Amino acid sequence: MTPADATRDQFPVRVFGGPTALFEYGGLRFLTDPTFDAPGDYPAPGGAVLTKTASSAGSPAELGLVDVVLLSHEHADHLDRSGRALLADVPLTLTTPDGGKLLGGKARGLADWESVELDRPGGGTVTVTGVPAVHGPGPREEVEAFSGQVVGFVLTGDGLPTVYVSGDNASLDAVRKTADRFGPVDTAVLFAGAPRFEGLFDGAPLVLDSATAAEATRILGARRVVPVHYDSWAHITEGRDALQAAFTAAGLADRLDWGHLD
Repeated sequence: MTPADATRDQFPVRVFGGPTALFEYGGLRFLTDPTFDAPGDYPAPGGAVLTKTASSAGSPAELGLVDVVLLSHEHADHLDRSGRALLADVPLTLTTPDGGKLLGGKARGLADWESVELDRPGGGTVTVTGVPAVHGPGPREEVEAFSGQVVGFVLTGDGLPTVYVSGDNASLDAVRKTADRFGPVDTAVLFAGAPRFEGLFDGAPLVLDSATAAEATRILGARRVVPVHYDSWAHITEGRDALQAAFTAAGLADRLDWGHLD
């Protein structure tokens, strides 16, 4: 049994395409960055246009109960119109400090290392901690001036595996800081895909590319990696084949779990 197989048995992850995944943890159901709109062009800040190239592998109606949305940030390829409508029916959305103010209502922003405790249905709690993320290359304060705040999450609880949800992070330093506090992790939901925009950061990736996703896995000591954010949008430059090749080259292919698609 591979490390990914052993951790996969603890809880399945359903992937929908793009950055969207659903999993149950500690009796609570978590959804990452909800995006269910149809393929097409969508406006983004600064006059840019984001092009969705594939339909989601499911619809909001198929989700069932969602207890918490883990929203890395509010860009159109992470929170679309369908996703915004869905938030109204979710008891809690955890996101960036700026996003918590912008969304209001049942949204709460988490600063670095800030935690919230959630009651589990059978007793006990799940702790969700906000962890650093940088949406582009370079120092965080410089990157945020262009691409805004992003947050990652770590989920922990008594008798539960440690889960890391990276959000749109390109910084291995941020990964190291998280690993120093929480590693090794049992499952890492890693946003990858090496998204790029001409004229922004000289075309450098705004999120982990395939090679740095493999390196992040090593840093975290992750037993299982569920990749997301590597498909469905035109600005994604490295897909599943590139991820598979990078993890194979790093000797980490046995950690990959592509998630349940239905």
